[in-house]
Amino acid sequence: MLTPVYIMALDKLPRHNTGAIVHQVSEFIYDDAAIIACALRQWDVPTAMIGTSVGDDLLGHDVAKRLKDWGVQGKVRFTKKYRTPIEVNVSDKTGARTYFWQRSPEILSTLDTADLSLIKKSKLLYVDWYDGDHIIRAMDEAKKQNVPVFLNLEHGHKDSDVLAKYASRATICQAVTDAAQIGKKRAMLSVAKKLFKAGIKTAIITMASQGCLVVDGEKIVRVYAPKVKAVDGSGAGATFSSGFIYGYLKGWSMEESVCFAIAAASLKVTHSGLEMFPVEQIKELAGKLRVQHMIYRGDQFYTIKKFLRLPQENRFADNPFLKEGRKLAQEGREFAAKLLLKKKPQQRRKIKKSLVE
Repeated sequence: MLTPVYIMALDKLPRHNTGAIVHQVSEFIYDDAAIIACALRQWDVPTAMIGTSVGDDLLGHDVAKRLKDWGVQGKVRFTKKYRTPIEVNVSDKTGARTYFWQRSPEILSTLDTADLSLIKKSKLLYVDWYDGDHIIRAMDEAKKQNVPVFLNLEHGHKDSDVLAKYASRATICQAVTDAAQIGKKRAMLSVAKKLFKAGIKTAIITMASQGCLVVDGEKIVRVYAPKVKAVDGSGAGATFSSGFIYGYLKGWSMEESVCFAIAAASLKVTHSGLEMFPVEQIKELAGKLRVQHMIYRGDQFYTIKKFLRLPQENRFADNPFLKEGRKLAQEGREFAAKLLLKKKPQQRRKIKKSLVE
Protein backbone atom coordinates (compact mmCIF):
# COMPACT_ATOMS: atom_id res chain seq x y z
CA MET A 1 0.00 0.00 0.00
CA LEU A 2 1.14 3.54 -0.78
CA THR A 3 0.33 6.29 1.67
CA PRO A 4 2.03 9.36 3.13
CA VAL A 5 2.72 9.14 6.86
CA TYR A 6 3.22 11.72 9.59
CA ILE A 7 5.34 10.46 12.50
CA MET A 8 4.97 12.47 15.69
CA ALA A 9 7.43 12.06 18.58
CA LEU A 10 6.41 13.02 22.13
CA ASP A 11 7.39 12.20 25.70
CA LYS A 12 4.25 10.39 26.74
CA LEU A 13 0.89 9.58 25.21
CA PRO A 14 -1.77 11.85 26.74
CA ARG A 15 -4.71 10.71 28.81
CA HIS A 16 -8.13 10.62 27.19
CA ASN A 17 -9.49 14.05 26.26
CA THR A 18 -6.17 15.80 26.99
CA GLY A 19 -3.18 16.76 24.86
CA ALA A 20 0.60 16.49 24.66
CA ILE A 21 3.50 18.49 23.23
CA VAL A 22 4.90 17.05 19.98
CA HIS A 23 8.68 17.42 19.83
CA GLN A 24 9.22 16.38 16.23
CA VAL A 25 7.18 15.61 13.13
CA SER A 26 8.64 13.52 10.29
CA GLU A 27 7.06 12.86 6.91
CA PHE A 28 7.69 9.71 4.92
CA ILE A 29 6.00 7.10 2.73
CA TYR A 30 4.27 4.03 4.15
CA ASP A 31 3.40 1.03 4.22
CA ASP A 32 6.16 -1.52 4.96
CA ALA A 33 6.93 -2.31 1.31
CA ALA A 34 7.40 1.41 0.59
CA ILE A 35 9.62 1.80 3.67
CA ILE A 36 11.78 -1.09 2.49
CA ALA A 37 12.00 0.24 -1.06
CA CYS A 38 13.17 3.63 0.24
CA ALA A 39 15.44 2.15 2.94
CA LEU A 40 17.30 -0.01 0.44
CA ARG A 41 17.70 2.96 -1.88
CA GLN A 42 19.48 4.75 0.97
CA TRP A 43 21.97 1.86 0.89
CA ASP A 44 22.32 2.14 -2.91
CA VAL A 45 20.26 -0.96 -3.75
CA PRO A 46 18.04 -0.65 -6.87
CA THR A 47 14.37 -1.08 -5.90
CA ALA A 48 10.93 -0.84 -7.48
CA MET A 49 7.47 -0.42 -5.98
CA ILE A 50 4.25 -2.10 -7.13
CA GLY A 51 1.61 -0.32 -5.07
CA THR A 52 -2.01 0.71 -4.69
CA SER A 53 -3.39 3.68 -6.58
CA VAL A 54 -3.19 7.06 -4.85
CA GLY A 55 -5.68 9.89 -5.18
CA ASP A 56 -5.28 12.33 -8.05
CA ASP A 57 -4.63 15.10 -5.53
CA LEU A 58 -1.81 17.04 -3.91
CA LEU A 59 -0.86 14.25 -1.49
CA GLY A 60 -0.94 11.59 -4.19
CA HIS A 61 1.35 13.52 -6.50
CA ASP A 62 3.65 14.24 -3.57
CA VAL A 63 3.97 10.48 -2.91
CA ALA A 64 4.89 9.93 -6.57
CA LYS A 65 7.47 12.71 -6.43
CA ARG A 66 9.05 11.38 -3.23
CA LEU A 67 9.44 7.89 -4.72
CA LYS A 68 10.97 9.38 -7.85
CA ASP A 69 13.36 11.48 -5.77
CA TRP A 70 14.41 8.35 -3.85
CA GLY A 71 15.06 6.62 -7.16
CA VAL A 72 12.41 3.93 -6.58
CA GLN A 73 11.29 2.50 -9.90
CA GLY A 74 7.69 1.72 -10.83
CA LYS A 75 4.70 3.69 -12.06
CA VAL A 76 2.48 5.38 -9.48
CA ARG A 77 -1.16 5.21 -10.54
CA PHE A 78 -3.68 7.95 -9.78
CA THR A 79 -7.43 7.66 -9.30
CA LYS A 80 -10.32 10.07 -8.87
CA LYS A 81 -12.41 7.46 -7.04
CA TYR A 82 -10.95 8.31 -3.64
CA ARG A 83 -8.58 10.73 -1.95
CA THR A 84 -5.04 9.68 -1.07
CA PRO A 85 -5.18 7.81 2.26
CA ILE A 86 -2.96 9.02 5.10
CA GLU A 87 -1.42 7.47 8.20
CA VAL A 88 -0.40 9.10 11.47
CA ASN A 89 2.05 7.45 13.87
CA VAL A 90 2.50 8.75 17.42
CA SER A 91 5.62 7.49 19.26
CA ASP A 92 6.61 8.10 22.87
CA LYS A 93 9.96 7.83 24.66
CA THR A 94 9.40 4.19 25.59
CA GLY A 95 9.43 3.28 21.91
CA ALA A 96 5.70 2.46 21.96
CA ARG A 97 3.58 3.74 19.09
CA THR A 98 -0.06 4.35 18.34
CA TYR A 99 -1.13 4.66 14.73
CA PHE A 100 -4.16 5.78 12.78
CA TRP A 101 -4.56 4.69 9.19
CA GLN A 102 -6.97 4.70 6.28
CA ARG A 103 -7.11 1.27 4.68
CA SER A 104 -10.18 0.13 2.80
CA PRO A 105 -11.04 -2.81 0.51
CA GLU A 106 -11.52 -0.29 -2.30
CA ILE A 107 -7.93 0.93 -1.98
CA LEU A 108 -6.39 -2.53 -1.62
CA SER A 109 -8.34 -3.88 -4.59
CA THR A 110 -6.32 -1.63 -6.91
CA LEU A 111 -3.41 -4.05 -6.35
CA ASP A 112 -5.34 -6.54 -8.51
CA THR A 113 -4.77 -4.39 -11.60
CA ALA A 114 -1.18 -3.36 -10.88
CA ASP A 115 1.46 -4.05 -13.53
CA LEU A 116 3.62 -6.99 -12.41
CA SER A 117 6.20 -6.84 -15.19
CA LEU A 118 8.85 -5.47 -12.81
CA ILE A 119 8.95 -8.83 -11.01
CA LYS A 120 10.52 -10.55 -14.00
CA LYS A 121 13.84 -8.71 -13.63
CA SER A 122 13.88 -8.69 -9.83
CA LYS A 123 16.10 -10.65 -7.44
CA LEU A 124 13.49 -10.69 -4.67
CA LEU A 125 9.83 -9.82 -4.14
CA TYR A 126 8.64 -8.46 -0.78
CA VAL A 127 4.95 -8.81 0.16
CA ASP A 128 2.97 -8.12 3.32
CA TRP A 129 0.11 -10.30 4.55
CA TYR A 130 -1.75 -7.20 5.73
CA ASP A 131 -2.64 -6.63 2.10
CA GLY A 132 -4.68 -9.84 2.11
CA ASP A 133 -5.15 -12.11 -0.88
CA HIS A 134 -4.24 -9.25 -3.21
CA ILE A 135 -0.61 -10.35 -2.79
CA ILE A 136 -1.23 -13.85 -4.19
CA ARG A 137 -1.18 -12.71 -7.82
CA ALA A 138 2.26 -11.17 -7.35
CA MET A 139 3.56 -14.18 -5.40
CA ASP A 140 2.40 -16.56 -8.14
CA GLU A 141 4.06 -14.38 -10.78
CA ALA A 142 7.30 -14.43 -8.78
CA LYS A 143 7.15 -18.22 -8.57
CA LYS A 144 6.61 -18.37 -12.31
CA GLN A 145 9.69 -16.19 -12.86
CA ASN A 146 11.78 -18.12 -10.25
CA VAL A 147 12.02 -15.00 -8.08
CA PRO A 148 12.29 -15.68 -4.31
CA VAL A 149 9.53 -14.18 -2.14
CA PHE A 150 10.01 -12.48 1.24
CA LEU A 151 6.70 -12.63 3.13
CA ASN A 152 6.04 -10.48 6.18
CA LEU A 153 3.55 -12.69 8.01
CA GLU A 154 3.61 -10.95 11.42
CA HIS A 155 0.87 -12.64 13.52
CA GLY A 156 -0.68 -14.31 10.48
CA HIS A 157 0.79 -17.68 11.48
CA LYS A 158 -1.91 -17.94 14.16
CA ASP A 159 -4.44 -18.67 11.40
CA SER A 160 -3.73 -22.13 9.97
CA ASP A 161 -5.60 -21.33 6.74
CA VAL A 162 -3.54 -18.17 6.18
CA LEU A 163 -0.32 -20.04 6.90
CA ALA A 164 -1.21 -22.85 4.51
CA LYS A 165 -2.20 -20.39 1.79
CA TYR A 166 0.97 -18.31 1.87
CA ALA A 167 3.64 -20.79 3.02
CA SER A 168 3.80 -22.62 -0.30
CA ARG A 169 4.39 -19.31 -2.08
CA ALA A 170 7.04 -17.85 0.23
CA THR A 171 10.80 -18.43 0.36
CA ILE A 172 11.60 -16.27 3.39
CA CYS A 173 8.99 -15.61 6.08
CA GLN A 174 9.19 -13.00 8.84
CA ALA A 175 6.82 -13.57 11.76
CA VAL A 176 6.31 -12.37 15.31
CA THR A 177 4.79 -13.64 18.55
CA ASP A 178 3.85 -11.37 21.43
CA ALA A 179 4.94 -13.93 24.03
CA ALA A 180 8.41 -14.16 22.48
CA GLN A 181 8.78 -10.39 22.58
CA ILE A 182 8.73 -10.50 26.38
CA GLY A 183 11.37 -13.20 26.51
CA LYS A 184 9.38 -16.44 26.45
CA LYS A 185 11.74 -18.77 24.60
CA ARG A 186 9.20 -21.56 24.19
CA ALA A 187 6.86 -19.29 22.21
CA MET A 188 9.72 -18.32 19.90
CA LEU A 189 10.66 -21.95 19.23
CA SER A 190 7.02 -22.93 18.80
CA VAL A 191 6.50 -20.40 15.99
CA ALA A 192 9.80 -21.39 14.39
CA LYS A 193 8.74 -25.04 14.40
CA LYS A 194 5.34 -24.15 12.95
CA LEU A 195 6.83 -22.19 10.03
CA PHE A 196 9.48 -24.84 9.45
CA LYS A 197 6.86 -27.60 9.23
CA ALA A 198 4.72 -25.45 6.93
CA GLY A 199 7.50 -25.62 4.36
CA ILE A 200 9.12 -22.20 4.80
CA LYS A 201 12.78 -22.44 3.75
CA THR A 202 13.93 -19.52 5.87
CA ALA A 203 11.81 -18.59 8.90
CA ILE A 204 12.51 -15.41 10.86
CA ILE A 205 10.88 -14.79 14.25
CA THR A 206 11.41 -11.23 15.43
CA MET A 207 11.16 -10.44 19.13
CA ALA A 208 11.60 -6.67 19.43
CA SER A 209 14.15 -5.94 22.19
CA GLN A 210 14.75 -9.70 22.59
CA GLY A 211 16.34 -9.95 19.14
CA CYS A 212 15.35 -12.68 16.70
CA LEU A 213 15.64 -16.33 15.74
CA VAL A 214 16.24 -17.52 12.17
CA VAL A 215 15.73 -21.09 10.97
CA ASP A 216 17.18 -22.02 7.58
CA GLY A 217 16.92 -25.76 7.09
CA GLU A 218 18.99 -27.30 9.88
CA LYS A 219 20.86 -24.06 10.55
CA ILE A 220 19.44 -21.97 13.38
CA VAL A 221 20.81 -18.65 14.59
CA ARG A 222 19.61 -16.61 17.58
CA VAL A 223 20.83 -13.01 17.67
CA TYR A 224 20.32 -10.82 20.74
CA ALA A 225 19.45 -7.16 20.26
CA PRO A 226 21.68 -4.52 21.85
CA LYS A 227 20.34 -2.24 24.56
CA VAL A 228 19.45 1.14 23.08
CA LYS A 229 17.39 4.14 24.12
CA ALA A 230 14.24 3.96 22.02
CA VAL A 231 12.69 7.16 20.70
CA ASP A 232 10.50 6.05 17.79
CA GLY A 233 9.50 2.44 17.12
CA SER A 234 7.60 3.12 13.89
CA GLY A 235 9.07 1.24 10.94
CA ALA A 236 11.38 -0.91 13.09
CA GLY A 237 10.03 -4.18 11.66
CA ALA A 238 10.35 -2.92 8.09
CA THR A 239 13.87 -1.69 8.83
CA PHE A 240 14.74 -5.19 10.07
CA SER A 241 13.35 -6.65 6.82
CA SER A 242 15.37 -4.11 4.85
CA GLY A 243 18.54 -5.11 6.67
CA PHE A 244 18.02 -8.82 6.13
CA ILE A 245 17.19 -8.29 2.46
CA TYR A 246 20.31 -6.15 2.06
CA GLY A 247 22.50 -8.97 3.37
CA TYR A 248 20.60 -11.55 1.30
CA LEU A 249 21.16 -9.60 -1.92
CA LYS A 250 24.83 -9.11 -1.05
CA GLY A 251 25.26 -12.87 -0.67
CA TRP A 252 26.17 -12.69 3.02
CA SER A 253 25.83 -15.63 5.37
CA MET A 254 22.62 -16.00 7.33
CA GLU A 255 24.37 -14.89 10.51
CA GLU A 256 25.77 -11.74 8.89
CA SER A 257 22.39 -10.85 7.37
CA VAL A 258 20.55 -11.32 10.68
CA CYS A 259 23.12 -9.32 12.65
CA PHE A 260 22.94 -6.48 10.12
CA ALA A 261 19.12 -6.52 10.28
CA ILE A 262 19.06 -6.40 14.10
CA ALA A 263 21.65 -3.61 14.15
CA ALA A 264 19.77 -1.57 11.53
CA ALA A 265 16.45 -1.85 13.41
CA SER A 266 18.10 -1.11 16.77
CA LEU A 267 19.73 2.06 15.46
CA LYS A 268 16.53 3.13 13.71
CA VAL A 269 14.50 3.28 16.93
CA THR A 270 17.02 5.69 18.48
CA HIS A 271 15.75 8.57 16.35
CA SER A 272 12.48 9.74 14.90
CA GLY A 273 11.73 9.23 11.22
CA LEU A 274 12.82 6.68 8.65
CA GLU A 275 16.23 7.86 7.55
CA MET A 276 18.59 4.88 7.66
CA PHE A 277 22.01 4.87 9.33
CA PRO A 278 25.04 4.38 7.04
CA VAL A 279 25.95 0.79 6.19
CA GLU A 280 29.38 0.99 7.85
CA GLN A 281 27.88 2.25 11.12
CA ILE A 282 25.33 -0.58 11.08
CA LYS A 283 28.09 -3.12 10.37
CA GLU A 284 30.07 -1.82 13.32
CA LEU A 285 27.20 -2.49 15.71
CA ALA A 286 26.31 -5.79 13.99
CA GLY A 287 29.80 -7.12 14.62
CA LYS A 288 29.35 -6.73 18.38
CA LEU A 289 26.06 -8.59 18.78
CA ARG A 290 25.72 -11.76 20.81
CA VAL A 291 25.02 -14.77 18.59
CA GLN A 292 23.83 -18.25 19.54
CA HIS A 293 23.85 -21.28 17.20
CA MET A 294 21.32 -24.08 17.41
CA ILE A 295 20.32 -27.25 15.57
CA TYR A 296 16.93 -28.91 15.03
CA ARG A 297 16.88 -32.69 15.58
CA GLY A 298 14.08 -35.08 16.40
CA ASP A 299 11.49 -32.30 16.63
CA GLN A 300 13.66 -30.52 19.23
CA PHE A 301 15.98 -27.50 19.30
CA TYR A 302 19.47 -27.79 20.76
CA THR A 303 21.83 -24.92 21.57
CA ILE A 304 25.42 -25.60 20.53
CA LYS A 305 28.23 -24.06 22.53
CA LYS A 306 30.84 -22.22 20.50
CA PHE A 307 33.94 -24.23 19.61
CA LEU A 308 35.90 -21.12 18.68
CA ARG A 309 35.29 -17.66 20.04
CA LEU A 310 35.91 -15.32 17.14
CA PRO A 311 36.38 -11.57 17.79
CA GLN A 312 32.79 -10.31 17.56
CA GLU A 313 33.77 -6.84 16.40
CA ASN A 314 35.36 -8.31 13.27
CA ARG A 315 32.43 -10.40 12.06
CA PHE A 316 32.24 -8.41 8.83
CA ALA A 317 36.01 -8.03 8.28
CA ASP A 318 37.48 -9.54 5.13
CA ASN A 319 40.16 -11.44 7.04
CA PRO A 320 41.48 -14.85 5.80
CA PHE A 321 42.27 -15.98 9.36
CA LEU A 322 38.71 -15.25 10.46
CA LYS A 323 37.33 -17.05 7.43
CA GLU A 324 39.40 -20.12 8.32
CA GLY A 325 38.22 -19.81 11.93
CA ARG A 326 34.60 -19.72 10.81
CA LYS A 327 35.21 -22.78 8.66
CA LEU A 328 36.63 -24.71 11.61
CA ALA A 329 33.77 -23.59 13.84
CA GLN A 330 31.22 -24.72 11.26
CA GLU A 331 32.94 -28.09 10.91
CA GLY A 332 32.82 -28.45 14.69
CA ARG A 333 29.09 -27.71 14.77
CA GLU A 334 28.42 -30.21 11.97
CA PHE A 335 30.46 -32.84 13.81
CA ALA A 336 28.40 -32.25 16.96
CA ALA A 337 25.20 -32.61 14.97
CA LYS A 338 26.36 -35.94 13.53
CA LEU A 339 27.21 -37.21 17.00
CA LEU A 340 23.69 -36.46 18.17
CA LEU A 341 22.31 -38.64 15.41
CA LYS A 342 24.78 -41.51 15.73
CA LYS A 343 24.99 -41.98 19.49
CA LYS A 344 22.56 -44.22 21.30
CA PRO A 345 19.91 -42.62 23.56
CA GLN A 346 21.75 -43.54 26.77
CA GLN A 347 24.95 -41.95 25.45
CA ARG A 348 23.27 -38.74 24.30
CA ARG A 349 23.07 -37.37 27.84
CA LYS A 350 26.87 -37.31 28.09
CA ILE A 351 27.18 -35.53 24.75
CA LYS A 352 24.55 -33.04 25.78
CA LYS A 353 26.62 -32.03 28.81
CA SER A 354 29.73 -31.40 26.77
CA LEU A 355 28.39 -29.97 23.51
CA VAL A 356 24.76 -29.02 23.87
CA GLU A 357 22.87 -27.05 26.47
